[in-house]
Amino acid sequence: MKFKLIIFIIIILIAFLAGAGFAIFRDIPSIKDFDKVKTPQGTKVYADDGTLIGEFKIQKGIYVSIKQIPKHLIDAVIAVEDSRFWKHKGIDYIGIGRALVTDILHMQLKEGGSTITQQLAKIMFLTPEKTISRKIKEAYLAIKIERELSKEKILELYLNNVYFGHGAYGVEMASKIYFGKSVTNINLAEAALLAALIKAPNAYSPYNDLVKAKQRQETVLERMEKEELITPQERKRASSQEIHLSSLRISTENYNYFLEFVRKQLEENFDVDKIYKGNLRIYTTLDTNAQISAQKALQAGLREVDKRIGWRGPIGKVSIKNDEKEQKVAFSPSQGDIAKGIVLSVTNNQAIIKARGLKGKLNLQDAQWASKVIDSSGKIKTFKNFKLTDILSPGDIIMVKFKSVGKEIVFSLEQEPEIEGALVALDPQNGYIRAMVGGYNFQRGEFNRAVYAKRQPGSSFKPFVYATAIEKGFTPENTILDEPISYRTGLKEWTPSNYDGEFWGEITLRRALAFSRNVPTVRLAETLRVESIINLAKRAGITSEMPADLTIALGSLSISPLELTSAFAVFANGGKKIKPIAIKYVTDATGKILLQNEPELQETISPEVAFTITNMLKDVVTYGTGTRANIGRPVAGKTGTSNDFKDAWFIGYTPQLVAGVWVGYDDMRKSLGQGEAGGRVSAPIWAQFMKEALTNKEPQDFVLTVSESSESSKNQEANKNINQSTN
Repeated sequence: MKFKLIIFIIIILIAFLAGAGFAIFRDIPSIKDFDKVKTPQGTKVYADDGTLIGEFKIQKGIYVSIKQIPKHLIDAVIAVEDSRFWKHKGIDYIGIGRALVTDILHMQLKEGGSTITQQLAKIMFLTPEKTISRKIKEAYLAIKIERELSKEKILELYLNNVYFGHGAYGVEMASKIYFGKSVTNINLAEAALLAALIKAPNAYSPYNDLVKAKQRQETVLERMEKEELITPQERKRASSQEIHLSSLRISTENYNYFLEFVRKQLEENFDVDKIYKGNLRIYTTLDTNAQISAQKALQAGLREVDKRIGWRGPIGKVSIKNDEKEQKVAFSPSQGDIAKGIVLSVTNNQAIIKARGLKGKLNLQDAQWASKVIDSSGKIKTFKNFKLTDILSPGDIIMVKFKSVGKEIVFSLEQEPEIEGALVALDPQNGYIRAMVGGYNFQRGEFNRAVYAKRQPGSSFKPFVYATAIEKGFTPENTILDEPISYRTGLKEWTPSNYDGEFWGEITLRRALAFSRNVPTVRLAETLRVESIINLAKRAGITSEMPADLTIALGSLSISPLELTSAFAVFANGGKKIKPIAIKYVTDATGKILLQNEPELQETISPEVAFTITNMLKDVVTYGTGTRANIGRPVAGKTGTSNDFKDAWFIGYTPQLVAGVWVGYDDMRKSLGQGEAGGRVSAPIWAQFMKEALTNKEPQDFVLTVSESSESSKNQEANKNINQSTN
């Protein structure tokens, strides 16, 4: 009886193990002829001028054969990642045992036991989840890979697919991003630095933390010496050798927000396999010059606003003794580059800073803004007789900008802003999106505020109120009262006020819009009726829900920068509504067009109304609230600020380009600070962007473009009235 019971238990156990095994291994991919399989081509994305700006594919990078990879790089990777690579069969049981002992001694998961082959299995086939079943699959795949591929092929595949940080997949791409040259030309010191990155690319990046990068490089060299892959003399020479890092100023990171926007649109039209493996070609509307200008302008502008809020203190602390151990890593900087720096010494008027391996000076005048200090509780303290020793001490880690890069390095003090922003620009004639930046830094957060952030536009909505008035027969020189007024709805009373708390009496519509007077605008909306304002806004392309009360006159709706900027294009192109377009067309590998987006323009307001509003919005920039947007060519635009300075906007345009800028905190409860209105915060960002984006375009003034259905006499009369009202 006992014997039968034992047999029964064994059968049940075998069945259970078989079922568990089937569940785990049923989706294990085949590695048959794996060495002959080429990486899928994926999808290539091009800017409007044909520049390759990104790719969507399973594995990224530039493939190189094992013969092109220097031996010292192969040795460095093996030494630090899998010293027994040439001896094991996919699983290093000795390494696992050693890691287990180390973990037990330290009472934490300190060592990993994954071989290079296991890492390759995870990179090529598995998800990054940390589960027992995934580890079992990883081990099983590693054994299969070792049986079917040579060690050299395994290394080739691994080195071409492992991630090195900053968007670099594979050794060739990594070498070009970090050193500006092909992997075939790197030396031992550079090879050790690349190998150092694999364990934690973000933590050990020399661009993010030079101290940690150097320490990790030393670890790699020491392990190479221990494994007798290099001599002690070679280790010392490589350790002291100067490394020149490439600049990361321009990279695919400039395009990431736009690329994500494009990817999501592709997913609406193609299945995932087609996008990532279908060898598609995506031809977009992006202007690379405008995009790079947009990112630079937004980042610089956000930093300036953040400085006015105050200095939040150093971002870390290190031991000067450790840093003074000479680090032969150098960065070839350009004026304007921003990096982490270490304070080596500080006096009242000057600090010596080391950033990217270079020493320079930080003078008091280049840190003057930091006299306003915000402590951890949020309280602000301002130093009257400000000295650098008030805010800095040796060992502090700070952000600095390379102000001068000549014979002497001079820094200015910076800090990464906590505020966020967005900038989007379109061609008003066809709706082509020319630039899109959805935040300060894509690596900090992938949320695209240009498309998905719904914020209150404040006064930047007012042009739609005044356009409704012009459409109903008002002229820019008609007057309206700027006097106190209150409205009661139920038990609540609403008393709109002006930004300056003053009232100007009788005022023209032109001046009311130019100076963004709230009370006259609300009075005007009351006269026009809210329904007619909402109707015109919808015709202009605003689809967001709008409150059906008088607060709409002051921009109480929530709207994205892309939606509001697109609606402003109605005024820029003679009353025609546009559809924003990011993708012009998509082709397969043979050039066959699979998807095409043609410009869609629809006349929604008359050319005369559009031209009149543009004429009024020019005054906003000439003498009104948007003077900081004056770029020396004809410009029309509108500032916007929501309640308590939570949102700052500027939407403006020339005949060639319409652009919108929003700035604020992601936390909608936080204010930018008293006085931080759209004209002060967003208009300068807009101006800087437009200056650069329009560099190669001749200045153009706005002209009245009349539809064929309009009578010539009516046009002449409209021109006459508009010209008279301008004088």
